[in-house]
Amino acid sequence: METQQTQQTQQTQQAQQAQQTEPRASAELSAQIEESSTALSMVREEVGRRVVGQRDMIDGMLIGIVAGGHVLLEGVPGLAKTMAIKALSEVINAGFRRIQFTPDLLPADLIGTMVYRQQTGEFVARKGPVFSNIILADEINRAPAKVQSALLEAMEERQVTIGDTTFRLPEPFFVLATQNPIEQEGTYPLPEAQLDRFVLKLAVQYPSPEEELAILRRVGVEQQIPVNAVLGPDEIALLRRTAAAVSVDERIEEYIVRLVTASREQNKNVHTYSRYIEFGASPRASIYLYRAAKVRALFDGRHYVVPEDVKAVAPAVLRHRIILSYEAESEELTADDVVHYLLSAIPVP
Repeated sequence: METQQTQQTQQTQQAQQAQQTEPRASAELSAQIEESSTALSMVREEVGRRVVGQRDMIDGMLIGIVAGGHVLLEGVPGLAKTMAIKALSEVINAGFRRIQFTPDLLPADLIGTMVYRQQTGEFVARKGPVFSNIILADEINRAPAKVQSALLEAMEERQVTIGDTTFRLPEPFFVLATQNPIEQEGTYPLPEAQLDRFVLKLAVQYPSPEEELAILRRVGVEQQIPVNAVLGPDEIALLRRTAAAVSVDERIEEYIVRLVTASREQNKNVHTYSRYIEFGASPRASIYLYRAAKVRALFDGRHYVVPEDVKAVAPAVLRHRIILSYEAESEELTADDVVHYLLSAIPVP
């Protein structure tokens, strides 16, 4: 009996200490956090009307939009990647263009070109499909290097150059790229510099048997399930400002940096997993871990980040930024395995 009372007393003290260490938010920020969390839940619900399951994929795309970055989705055909992206564009009431990447695609097919107008005798710019809010770059690794470079400028600079004129891209501008992990014939693997531009790389998994049964019953008869627009460009801008206001304790910031720098540790005596990493993550990983963890806290309606937020987004942020060594490949380890070892080795604050 005394032992139970002692444990209850300790738990009460720990809860009180946790409440004391939690940063306090102003009434205005608390209201914004609650409103943003509700808006994100509504987006999830609306997209879920058309897409069964795939919660991690939907959350990852939302994190990318709110964090102001781009997302790479990798999965075999038929996992509702395109459907989820199109549904998301309808829910946030944004422009949507799908670009099917093929080996014969040219940069002009993506960004546009100069055309001659006979009526005026002048060359004018004809803008390409990249001038939209949400761009689905389908099978991005099938396009040659020139096309990938043109898209890279648009992703990084949020602008494109046609002729002698530079045009700003509309806001929000968000690239969702897909690639097939099992079919490599006729593909051009994305260079590391371009992979590093993506905030997250989402590994899209097969649905569970229960989810697949729900898919069968929902879309077995071909029909377009309607979704409602719940967000617009102004609301997305507000979500981004609210996420930026989420507080991050200094210990969490140090934890993020320790995770990323530990991936670059070359001394195999320091960490056992180091022999599996040829090259570690760049400083962009720290930046995107920081931003993504803030959005993850926003999902839960919190105005502060906890270590679990960082650990939840770490695989998607790091899996495409870590280059595995020959030893990892010989032991048939994946980047996700190495990230798991990394998270286990670095102590949580």
